[in-house]
Amino acid sequence: MGLFSKKNTDDKKEKEADKKSVVKEVAKKEAKPVKTVKAKKPVAKKVTAKPSGYAYRVLIKPIISEKATMGTSLNKYVFEISAKSNKIEVKKAIEEIYGVVPVSINVLNQRGKSVRSGRRFGRTKDIKKAVVTLRKGDSIKLYEGI
Repeated sequence: MGLFSKKNTDDKKEKEADKKSVVKEVAKKEAKPVKTVKAKKPVAKKVTAKPSGYAYRVLIKPIISEKATMGTSLNKYVFEISAKSNKIEVKKAIEEIYGVVPVSINVLNQRGKSVRSGRRFGRTKDIKKAVVTLRKGDSIKLYEGI
């Protein structure tokens, strides 16, 4: 059995060497010259992209109440925001949706009120608010659809 295995391994090695040389020749024939491409200079793009869905998840809705309406004369706007969002996310969302840079943002948690209907007791939901202060001359149009 040892004789047969020697012959077979020698034949296999020769066949593999022939295959490798054929593959190299074919690869040399098919090789095409590589073209060099010049790198383009980076161009500053204007930020005119549509708002992403994340900004609308942070800002739920504007709060239109008597007190919030009086604050608009002082460039202060009140929004209901997501319970998990923070000041930084609110600022980015305001910039993205309304295109205005806020000067300051104050965030507050409002606990739900206890309510009663007949014999049943309950609570209204807790909400998180953000009071956004803008620069003089900037404004947000909230009353378009009202």
